[in-house]
Amino acid sequence: MALMDGKGCVITGGAGSLGLASAKALLAEGAKVLLVDQSQDDIDTAAAGLEGEVLTHAADVTQAQDTQAYIAAAVDAWGGVDVLFANAGVSGTNAPITDYPEDIFDQVIDVNIKGSFLALKYGIPHMSSGGSVIVTSSVMGVTARPNSVGYITSKHAVVGMVRCVAREVAPKNIRVNILAPGPIDNDFQQTIEDRMSNMMGIDATAMLNQMIPLGRHSQPEEVAQSILYLASDMSSFSTGSVFMADGGFAS
Repeated sequence: MALMDGKGCVITGGAGSLGLASAKALLAEGAKVLLVDQSQDDIDTAAAGLEGEVLTHAADVTQAQDTQAYIAAAVDAWGGVDVLFANAGVSGTNAPITDYPEDIFDQVIDVNIKGSFLALKYGIPHMSSGGSVIVTSSVMGVTARPNSVGYITSKHAVVGMVRCVAREVAPKNIRVNILAPGPIDNDFQQTIEDRMSNMMGIDATAMLNQMIPLGRHSQPEEVAQSILYLASDMSSFSTGSVFMADGGFAS
């Protein structure tokens, strides 16, 4: 029997590289997947390359009505949710706090914190014993760098959220964990590094590779293996934890 046979998995940020790589890993182990992202065109394009039972749903994760709608789509299709991967996120911008735009700070908080909060608030009631919730934080959720106050604040906040909720739902045998990736070789990270490079006058990608003990960025498919572990019964005694996939960056 495959690790995820028949399990229904909801993935927000499903059109991004980590969401898509995670969907592939879960589908390969027998899961059913609902991809959620803001653009229907983007999710449909992502889903076109997947094999297995895949549903798509466009949603603004910061809106309760949209969140309820994508959860309802999963429940209508499968009768419940076995795995909830709250992965949608934005990076904001790079600026010192005295120059950091308030509207961008608000957007980062809305997507990264409120989007995860709403996913858990409306998804958990449809999960039963053995369910797994995973929230994407970052290596910057356990450490910090200058000039990224919106992103770093949000990624620290979801760690606290998960620790709280994990204790609330543990009596129901529902697990809630954080995935904290380091730099991933994808467009999301490259945008951050391009801003850093322009701000600092250096090659930020090369700088980060020197700071990572394994000497490189990860591939999305590597990080997706951590999602598979956390989604499956392999992690049946893990909850309220921060799982690093950072090449040793935070060590």
